[in-house]
Amino acid sequence: MKIFNHIIISAMMMITFSCAANAGNVFTPLNFDNAQYTSSSSGTKIAADTTSIRTSAKQTATVIGETTGGKNMQTAITELDNAQVEVRNELLNYKTKYSEVDARYNAVKTERSNLAKQIRACERKIRRLDNAKEKIRRNMVTAN
Repeated sequence: MKIFNHIIISAMMMITFSCAANAGNVFTPLNFDNAQYTSSSSGTKIAADTTSIRTSAKQTATVIGETTGGKNMQTAITELDNAQVEVRNELLNYKTKYSEVDARYNAVKTERSNLAKQIRACERKIRRLDNAKEKIRRNMVTAN
């Protein structure tokens, strides 16, 4: 039992010390080493102050762009948008082709059904004529 208690205590100590050792690696900002910070120089001219503010704002925007992916991410998003537009255009082409084929299919289908009706009507006429001929033959045979 003592050995089991020592194993549990040593495991708990290892877990607590390993958590303390890894605590420094919890937060690492993106591109922290690449960030360039400029100190704004205080001048007596207003124009100099506005230009320094503009440059610091541009550099801050650059740092933000670098941390969020920058131009590479924007070009990737643009390429994905272009690909999406191409696929949508292709979809429209397929839909128009489908509607054309569907219209032809429906036209052929209605034409087929109309022809089938005409065939049945002609077959009925032929049967009626055959029946009429048969009746006439029977009448001729019975009359003789």
